[in-house]
Amino acid sequence: MTTTQYLLFLSPLLATILAVFGMKYASAAIAARARLANDEAYRSLAEKAAAAQAENQSSLSAIQAELSKVVASLAAVETILKQVG
Repeated sequence: MTTTQYLLFLSPLLATILAVFGMKYASAAIAARARLANDEAYRSLAEKAAAAQAENQSSLSAIQAELSKVVASLAAVETILKQVG
């Protein structure tokens, strides 16, 4: 077996090994980018959820204030009705 034949035999083997490790590296890089994009999307969703929760809390406070006014008004109407009746 000559040196040329030996190198021709080993070249595809080494190229295959390098291709496998290259694909493994590329796969890990793509997975890391996808994970990063997913983390950013989750962070954005969490910020939107926190803003919505704050808005809902302020709306709930306003509704409770209105309900307190209605209860006070109803109590005044009941008092008047008791006085009349």
